[in-house]
Amino acid sequence: MASWRLITIAAQFACECGDWAAICRASHGSGCGGCGERLVIVVQSGLMSGDVTRWSSNAGRWAGSYDDRWAQLIAQGDNIHGEADFVESLRLAAPMTVLDAGCGTGRVAIELARRGLTVVGVDLDAAMLQQARDKAPHLEWIHGDVVDVDLGRRFNVVVLAGNVMIFLAPGTEAAAVANMASHLEPGGVLVAGFQLRAGGLDLADYDRYAAQCGLTFAGRWATWDRQPFVGGSYAVSVHRLASPA
Repeated sequence: MASWRLITIAAQFACECGDWAAICRASHGSGCGGCGERLVIVVQSGLMSGDVTRWSSNAGRWAGSYDDRWAQLIAQGDNIHGEADFVESLRLAAPMTVLDAGCGTGRVAIELARRGLTVVGVDLDAAMLQQARDKAPHLEWIHGDVVDVDLGRRFNVVVLAGNVMIFLAPGTEAAAVANMASHLEPGGVLVAGFQLRAGGLDLADYDRYAAQCGLTFAGRWATWDRQPFVGGSYAVSVHRLASPA
């Protein structure tokens, strides 16, 4: 008999004010841009059998509309490239090489490539990855799981944006951090931004996973535009792989 369990198959940020554009801005780590109130996460769950991520390949039906929220923000004149701004500012090499792990439909990777960085995108959701390929066929897109994908190369930066860490299959978080660390050049950095919620991955565990694979803490912020982290519901963390002595 198949083993069934309750998992999260989708999540989005929500606010009682109903300002969707504000909600999208806040998904980068702040309060609602419309009313300033703290956001909650609306979770959609379902019963699935076998080993699946919290995102689940069944979420592919959202791939076609995933970019709509970003298009709305662009139309309003908002900057939707906070992650790309952050990564570009690290200036670890010229040009930098970046692995966009959990790249989704390619928003971050495509923008980094536009700025002259060398980027590879990896994602487990085939439908979202196809959206990325359709938008930027000249870039390299790999279908794989951040937990065990092996690209056979190393990067200056591995970025886990878009709450990738909290959409992993339960219990695989440490393995994902270790595998992503194995793709870093000496002196390279692992950058992850994710929501902090009760019962979810916390920063103490994340830092411990990073330390276990030889990474040292290099900084933490509340948003991608480097607002100071003083607690709260979102964090952008940077851990560095030491360079040879």
